[in-house]
Amino acid sequence: MLNRRSWVAALAIATASWMAPVHAAIEAPEVLVKRLSDEVMAAIKADPAIQAGDLDRIVTLVDTKIMPNVNFARMTSSAVGRFWRQATPEQQKQLQDEFKILLVRTYSGALGEVKDQTVSFKPMRARAEDIEVVVRSEVRGRGEPVQLDYRLEKTTSGWKIYDLNVLGVWLVETYRTQFAQEISAKGIDGLIATLSQRNKSNSTSKAS
Repeated sequence: MLNRRSWVAALAIATASWMAPVHAAIEAPEVLVKRLSDEVMAAIKADPAIQAGDLDRIVTLVDTKIMPNVNFARMTSSAVGRFWRQATPEQQKQLQDEFKILLVRTYSGALGEVKDQTVSFKPMRARAEDIEVVVRSEVRGRGEPVQLDYRLEKTTSGWKIYDLNVLGVWLVETYRTQFAQEISAKGIDGLIATLSQRNKSNSTSKAS
């Protein structure tokens, strides 16, 4: 279950990474996510290095197209929760930077597991005036379909993703619990240090 969640989350993050602002300003959220899901799936399937698990190639794919239409400030502040307002601007920047690295490093390797999966989208349940929507989809391959939902918000520069639901679990809520425990025990600087160390460990293990 965890492996399936990892590669589906990786697909979601990579899909978000490919979003171009010029499209985000003119496309409806469900049209945008569907088109980009198709593009990312095609790119992964066409790259033998990614399919073979080349971590450098996978990290480059995700990292170089770093989510221009994902609201990382909101994603990070939501994950940190009530402690976010206690953080200084510098701490907030450090939290956002380390959280971004964590997501990229955590899910990058799972992209190599994406092979013959397809993504189907469910009908949108939103009004024209809504500024926040959920785009619901399923990833189909071997085994049971995997739920994959996107929360998006409408901004002056287009629609932006700020949370992902994989197998019924929202990513931000998962990290909020972990971060709250760490901050309660070690403070905000303690969380930053823990994230930094975890990112360094992940980088070292993937390099070895």
